[in-house]
Amino acid sequence: MRYELTDLKLFLAIAEARSLSAGASSLHITASSASYRIKNLEQALGTYLFLRSARGMDLTPAGEVLARHVRGLLAGVERMHDEVGTFSAGLKGQIRILANSSSLNGFIIPAVSGFLVSNPNVNIDLEERASAMIPAAIAAGEADIGVLAGSVEASGVDVLRYAVDTLILVVPVNHPLAREKEVRFGAALDFDFICMEKHSSNFLFLREVAQRAGKNPNVRIHAHSFEAVLALVAGGVGIALVPESVAAASLREGKVTKVGLLEPWALRELNLILKSGEQLPSFTAAFIQFLMSE
Repeated sequence: MRYELTDLKLFLAIAEARSLSAGASSLHITASSASYRIKNLEQALGTYLFLRSARGMDLTPAGEVLARHVRGLLAGVERMHDEVGTFSAGLKGQIRILANSSSLNGFIIPAVSGFLVSNPNVNIDLEERASAMIPAAIAAGEADIGVLAGSVEASGVDVLRYAVDTLILVVPVNHPLAREKEVRFGAALDFDFICMEKHSSNFLFLREVAQRAGKNPNVRIHAHSFEAVLALVAGGVGIALVPESVAAASLREGKVTKVGLLEPWALRELNLILKSGEQLPSFTAAFIQFLMSE
């Protein structure tokens, strides 16, 4: 059974507009031609796709199923065009990555530099997102690879254990907490905090665990990067919740002091997420292998 790509695009346009004329117009097709194409599509499938009424065009149950498949199909075609199009710019591939802030800054960015130097014909598109949002985005094909903290309970994705990191408090060397080896996070909330930007996954997580403790953090300033956060801590402005991996250099140089957290959530397993059943391009598979071997 054969389907014209234009017919599938038209079907989806009409479904989203709930109007034959509006859907046809969006693809620069006349309403009469659109009606003919949809009738042929329904005939080829052996079922009605739309319920036609004075209010417009509503999908039948069969139409709902087809719409779900067509969205996936067109997204795949779009990705195909994007990947093939990179060859005209002299590239061999582009990898899209979604990661939470701790894995992005502590693991992915350092690894990316090594991979890109070794693979000059590959580009990487990095985007930070909260861990909870990443599995659904990968399942929907919004990116090739996701890296997040914590367990994953989502359908449509495969999970690979990637690394383990620890969230710690970093405090000025002369801070009252600097004498403590470990504390409860609730006790730390009595002090001023320096945080990442308001939309960052790091700050959203901090705010969530603070609210669980029944408190709101007193944020002196939101900084644009972990480097800026650590500099402000070193300057005595406040304390911060950061992954130990991103604070390692500052700790070694004695610029800040580490205070451990007694909460179980401080120990974080980082997982790598892939879309189930997806056949990865060779350059994406090579990057995953590179990450897992680091």
